[in-house]
Formats: sequence, structure tokens, C-alpha cells
Amino acid sequence: MSERPSGPSAEPEPEFLVVPDPDEAVPAHRGDPPAEQRAMARSAAVVDRSHRGVIAVPGEERLSWLHLLLSQHVSELPEGTGSEALVLDGQGRVLHHMLVSHVGDTVWLDTEAVDLADLLAYLQKMVFWAKVEPRDATPEIAVLSLVGPDTARVLAAAGAPVPEGPYASAELSGGGLVRRMPWPGPDAADLLVPRAELQTWWARLTAAGAREAGAMAFEALRVESGRPRAHVDTDERTIPHEVDWIPSAVHLTKGCYRGQETVARVANLGRPPRRLVLLHLDAGDEELPITGDPVSRDGRVIGRVGSVTQHHELGPVALALLKRSVPVDAELVAGVDERASPASIDPGTYRADDGTLPPGRAAQMRVR
Repeated sequence: MSERPSGPSAEPEPEFLVVPDPDEAVPAHRGDPPAEQRAMARSAAVVDRSHRGVIAVPGEERLSWLHLLLSQHVSELPEGTGSEALVLDGQGRVLHHMLVSHVGDTVWLDTEAVDLADLLAYLQKMVFWAKVEPRDATPEIAVLSLVGPDTARVLAAAGAPVPEGPYASAELSGGGLVRRMPWPGPDAADLLVPRAELQTWWARLTAAGAREAGAMAFEALRVESGRPRAHVDTDERTIPHEVDWIPSAVHLTKGCYRGQETVARVANLGRPPRRLVLLHLDAGDEELPITGDPVSRDGRVIGRVGSVTQHHELGPVALALLKRSVPVDAELVAGVDERASPASIDPGTYRADDGTLPPGRAAQMRVR
């Protein structure tokens, strides 16, 4: 650990921890990452995301009970719909991010694998006398993601329902569900399929015209779309406003839940301490920064690197959390030592003081 300056006026140096690869359990690519990205952008590709954790919440009080725990308004969530949601701590900092689907008298929550045990333990601890039975459904359910403008056509050709609208969900014949997604591409869908039928569904989707792709392609399009990933683009201090989770995962006028005071205060004052931005990296053939590396300006640390990727059109890019005071035209360095790379902020991802992105942000998915 590096030594810190001493004295009452000394400012502690930020600590940056290297984040393990959260996708190491699934294939990174299927032989040609740029072509896999192009398929996602222009037609359709399927990705194995079976390492994600899945929690099932059945029970007649499932909606009213979850409404008290999550940042999203779910007390009247109709069957066949869904959303994103967060669990916050008492100071409004993000602990868990999840995707929510209400299908078949059950609310399904899928989240990062590293969060599964803690999230499930928290939910089970909060049951008390509520008529709900949260359980780990990961052994029975696996996640596949279909990405690309041909998503609807491939779903129909594979014999799956085609729900309409963001987060709309429908049951799959034989178990599981399909949920339409507004990211990471121009159109997408997650299929939560019986784990025993994972390879069967993979074959059905590829036979219907989806190209096989790996996690690298999915991540490249997610970074381009400016969508954060928990524990990669967030740290222990992250609040929802900093990473654009207010529109998709937080309901600003719902009743009390843990962390609501911070959410309301920052929403009213419009001054989140940091912004999530897209960085263009001038790395050339050099080694790229990695998740957890510092971002510096004039030798002073002003943020942290999140997701890093080689995009098939943008080249090397990264998401980064930067201090709100950093100007959009600042000359930055992302990474350290041999990973240090000159970096510039994509102006289309520069958030206003209220944490919102400009309407025409450059990192939004392009129509190809």
C-alpha cells in the first residue's frame, strides 16, 4: 500500500482496487470479437450469461413486500412487466442492482453472480411474517442474452414469445421467461431458460439466425450505450444519480425505503459528487487501463476507471467515474505505469449537475 501524506491538512490518497473479471466463468468470445460486435449492432447475436445469479420471489405478498425493500415502485407491477431496481444502504449508496420480471405469479430478480448470496440473505432476513418465499433459482434457471435489431425476428423464429416494450416479459413454453431489454444494443432480450435446456435454447436461437458471441461483444455495446455495471463501474461510495440509474431503477416519488433520504436530497439539489462518462483512450498499441485504475488530471487523481473495452467502431474506450468539477474538455490520463493512456471525455456522456445525460448523447446506440 502506498504511503500517505501526514498532517491535519493532508488529503488521503484514494485507494484503487483491481476488480476481478466478472465474466471469467463464460466464454469471452467465439473466435472473432469485432464480427460478434457487428452482428449485435446490425443483425443479432446470442451471448451465454449463465453465470448471473437468479432469485425467485413467489408468494401472495411478493409485490407489496418487495416494494418496501427496493428503490423501484413495484407494489402494482402487472404480470408480464418488469424494470430495473436497486438495494441501497442507509446513506443511499448502491449495494445491489437487479433486473426485475413479474411472470407466472413470481417475481424474478437477476443480478451479478457476486451479489447473489448477500442479496438473497438480505431478502430472507427481511421476510418476517410476509407471505413470500425468496429462493436461489440459479441452479434451475440460466440467462442467455439476444442482442441486435433482428431480436424480435429471431425470437419468433425460435418459437419464443415476443413481448413488446422495455422490460416486458412473457413465459416460455416449458419454463422460464423472455424479457425485452432496451440495452445494450438497439434491441435486445434476456431469456431466463431452464438450466437443463440451456444448450437446446442456444441451438434454437442460432438456428433462427443469431450469431454466437461472447461476453466481450456484449460488454463493448454496453459501454457504448453508457450503461453501468455494479462493482465494475461503481464503488462503495456510488449513489444512483452518479451513474444514471435514476431513470431506470429508482422511483423518486414512491414511499419510504432504505436510502431514500439521500436519493431525494440529491435529486432536489441536483449536485451528485461524481459523473459517469465515456472516455476515449489514446492507447495505440500500448496496454489498456484496467477496472479500478485511477484517472488523473495534471497529476492529481480525479476518478476511477470502470469498464474498459475495444469497440469495433470507437476503438479503445472506457467508462469512468469522475469528480463533478472536471470540465468536459479536460486532458486526462487513465491508468498507471505501463497502462497509462491519454484520455478525453466524450461530450455526449457529460452529465448535467442533476446527473442526467444530454438528450443526444454520443454514446447512445447508433442506428446502423
